[in-house]
Amino acid sequence: MRFFWRWLKRLIIAGFLLVLLLLSPILYVETMCHGDEEAEGYTALLPAEHHRSEARTLMTYPEWHIVHAYDDYAQVIATGDPHNFGYLRSIVGYWQSLCALTETANRHGGVDGETKQLVYVIGVSFSLELLLKAAYEETIGRASALLRGSDRAPLDDLSARQAADYAQFLQQTPWYKWDFTKAAEALDAQPTTVFRDRERKRALGIEYGGKAVYAKAIAAAVASTGTDELTLRMVVDGLGTVTSDDIKIIKAGVTGTEIEVPRYRKLTKLLQSMAADGVNFIEIAGNDDILFTAIGNAPEHPEAIHSFARQGYGDYRHLILLKVSDLAERLRQLPQSGLTLEHIHDY
Repeated sequence: MRFFWRWLKRLIIAGFLLVLLLLSPILYVETMCHGDEEAEGYTALLPAEHHRSEARTLMTYPEWHIVHAYDDYAQVIATGDPHNFGYLRSIVGYWQSLCALTETANRHGGVDGETKQLVYVIGVSFSLELLLKAAYEETIGRASALLRGSDRAPLDDLSARQAADYAQFLQQTPWYKWDFTKAAEALDAQPTTVFRDRERKRALGIEYGGKAVYAKAIAAAVASTGTDELTLRMVVDGLGTVTSDDIKIIKAGVTGTEIEVPRYRKLTKLLQSMAADGVNFIEIAGNDDILFTAIGNAPEHPEAIHSFARQGYGDYRHLILLKVSDLAERLRQLPQSGLTLEHIHDY
């Protein structure tokens, strides 16, 4: 009985310490990441019902940091092993970028409570997932790879392809819509007697199974609360004869043409195409500032809010905030500046 209570107390203490570890970054952001508030002098052209909080262009990045982390992971294990991925580095990167973004957001109206809660919840979930994955891959996973030798096993390649497909899927679709059950079945269907494959089947099968259950719960919660708007309004100049199935013209005025366009990943490709065709952007969702991320070989960029190295690629990601009215020209000049557009963050 004493043995039982001794281990129970140890588990309680370990659980308490884990909770403190996971919550400590939130405390850091709340206490250390402040920016001076500035009065907003911009008068919007679009009616109020089509406005979105300007700070949200900054607060959409944390979710994309997670998307990018899965892409980095896929890139690393395409030729390496899961233990080669920097799990702690990716976790720290999330909270460091959130700190920089929070400081900037406070100068653009601040972050509302609902959005703040969202980025904290997904940050803690992301941190916990990677800590658990690191604990396994740095021990049992590493030992399994060591026993395997330098030649990759069939399921090393299959799981790498699954990781790459999943990273691509996340570019436009919520993670909980991925078919984790099908991914687990694909692992089971691979005939093999190699120890590494058996270990991968078991480890990834448990991971996929847990995510499948969690995904169903999230999907049900989203269905009950409703999804966010899939389109937004913006005002542009020089639309001329530019046409696209993704552009819905609302009305033309003296200040520009009001249009409705899709959000998320589609918006990045659409704005890049429109800029190349000579279109200029005046206002997006009632705002005059917007965030975009770009990839370059230099570790820093003079305009970046935050910059850091990508894993598996050997280059750097830069988070840049600029005026909406400057966006089109910047997109047109980006190739000459040594940067490649990654994503334009809407609101």
